[in-house]
Amino acid sequence: MDVSAPEIAYGSDVFNEKAMREHLAKDTVEALLHTMNDRAPLDPSVANEVAHAMKQWAMARGATHFTHWFQPLTGSTAEKHDAFFEPTGVAETIARFSGKNLIMGEPDASSFPSGGLRCTFEARGYTAWDVTSPAFIKRHSNGATLCIPTVFCSYTGEVLDKKTPLLRSMQAMDRATRRLMACFGETEGHAVITLGAEQEYFLVDKQHWLKRPDLMQCGRTLFGAPPARNQQLEDHYFGSIKPRVLAFMEDVERELWILGIPAKTRHNETAPAQFELAPMFEELNLAVDHNMLIMETMRNIADRHGLVCLLHEKPFAGVNGSGKHNNWSVAFNGRNLLDPGKNPQQNAIFLATLASVIRAVDLHADILRAATASLGNDCRLGALEAPPSIISIFLGDDLSEVIARIEKGKSADEGKKSAKLRIGVDTLPPIPRDTTDRNRTSPFAFTGNKFEFRAPGASQNCSTVCMVLNTIVAESMEVLAEAIEKLPADRFHEGLEKIIGAVIHDHKRVIFNGDGYSTAWVEEAAKRGLPNLRTTPEALAVQLEPQNLALFEKMGVLMPTEVQSRHDVFVDEYHRRLCLEGKVALEMARTLIEPCVITELKTLATTLQKSAAIGLTAGLSSIRDTAEQLGQGLDTIHVGCETLAKALAEENDKDVLAAMVELRKAVDAVEVLADEARWPLPKYRDILFVH
Repeated sequence: MDVSAPEIAYGSDVFNEKAMREHLAKDTVEALLHTMNDRAPLDPSVANEVAHAMKQWAMARGATHFTHWFQPLTGSTAEKHDAFFEPTGVAETIARFSGKNLIMGEPDASSFPSGGLRCTFEARGYTAWDVTSPAFIKRHSNGATLCIPTVFCSYTGEVLDKKTPLLRSMQAMDRATRRLMACFGETEGHAVITLGAEQEYFLVDKQHWLKRPDLMQCGRTLFGAPPARNQQLEDHYFGSIKPRVLAFMEDVERELWILGIPAKTRHNETAPAQFELAPMFEELNLAVDHNMLIMETMRNIADRHGLVCLLHEKPFAGVNGSGKHNNWSVAFNGRNLLDPGKNPQQNAIFLATLASVIRAVDLHADILRAATASLGNDCRLGALEAPPSIISIFLGDDLSEVIARIEKGKSADEGKKSAKLRIGVDTLPPIPRDTTDRNRTSPFAFTGNKFEFRAPGASQNCSTVCMVLNTIVAESMEVLAEAIEKLPADRFHEGLEKIIGAVIHDHKRVIFNGDGYSTAWVEEAAKRGLPNLRTTPEALAVQLEPQNLALFEKMGVLMPTEVQSRHDVFVDEYHRRLCLEGKVALEMARTLIEPCVITELKTLATTLQKSAAIGLTAGLSSIRDTAEQLGQGLDTIHVGCETLAKALAEENDKDVLAAMVELRKAVDAVEVLADEARWPLPKYRDILFVH
């Protein structure tokens, strides 16, 4: 961070409401806030005034350039910087930034993944200002840049980014929530979807990282024997934070503070060298933008501390991987609809919302799983506190009892903790809340007033999973609302109870409160008919099912061509990343590991030869045994390299994966035999325990 920045205060580098009121006319501020808060169309007539004020504000804070900051299908962010200054004559310049510059940009659309929507000779694409997410300043060593959050689309209008479908899904949720709430007599207001994204990550010393081609190029270790000590002593989680790491965390929080990102929690995670940063809840679109900035900030700050921030889902085998727990909820007129209420009316709304979520996750578990699919996440899901690939809902015992009784239509004083569980205004008592245990093996857990989706991986953009979640819940809300709208007024509460009970009856198979790691659950889930999409290719295939294409089109979130393009992009990305890992593993094995083992064998053979020449016999059997094991290991590595090379040449993804697994076994086996001083790679012990 440039310490010469003129002001260090929360949100001081954000063109927020405070900055707007200082630099814009009152009417213009109100028009912008109306667009931001109420999703009203932007009045184009204010663009020039806003652009001028934004430029003056940014330049006063040291910015010399501006950029449209967008989120293409690469999963990261993109930006092209343009200077404010333009030449006007000999040795003269003037700072220019018009309303047109603010509202629209034109990057090369053919250079980003598009799934065939754009070809090289069809290069034009457009970025358009997302007014709902405030502009901000990014600082670097020699200056600063004004960043304007935008959407990204092709010349022909197809969506090429991750933000546009998210915004569409938020509109779908708003429509559906309004309709559902109107059934309860609440006709005014709008929905706000909130997100709190817990970000897990690893920190490693940069000097070790530079000596690991796999970490540098793939983000994870492709080889590495498990150390004697990893996380089995359970002493790292919530442990005392080491000074070097704490200094990094404090610098990260300072930069996030200036960007208006409310970093709330920091702590050691379960695995050694693993940590977590958790922000406070924010409106969904802003929370997604902020999470992208959090990841970028952590990477930049780590470098200044001689560290590297690893955001891969499984950098190290045998210890916990890193996820991004998406804590999702929806509010209407400032009241959280997933928070059990203080009166029967609010409880009825809570149960209708809950039923919508249960129905949505049960019917669309396949596309929810597909939203988390990646090569990195395949390495993580299913063990060591990562949820399995089977999507299920955890509700806890108390809430499960409530919905079970509603399903059966019981309202007498028969419950062990509460009575009269009907939805009638006069009979439903406050529902017990936040009285259940946590289930770390559940991919989708109710945690008191929100759902925690634990399946997304640490490196993933939150927009995709939240877009899918919004879409499926909105569709279920529409279905429930349609049924509720038909109820006669004099039998409303009785009818509502039957509707919710029927939804629970039809979709309760997705509710599971037990151990998600057990083989018994895998068998039980299969009996229930729940999908178990273990790998990314399996998961991505469901995106093109006719019912899923129809769902996104019906909800106005993605057209079939846009779903197809995204599918093609993600399939291609999986293949390219897998081939990259295979090529890196092959190169490391051939150029680093095999020469090391050969040298080790030569040394042992020379020792055996010289010992025999002088008649020394003690210790020769152990040396011979070690040499024999290394020789066998070398042969296995050689065969493994040949197998992997063949799979890569044939571009057979399954064979590449299988060959990499076998090659790793062979390399890790010789690592524990070779002379440590000669081994060419920093070991897990060095990487995980040295800061």
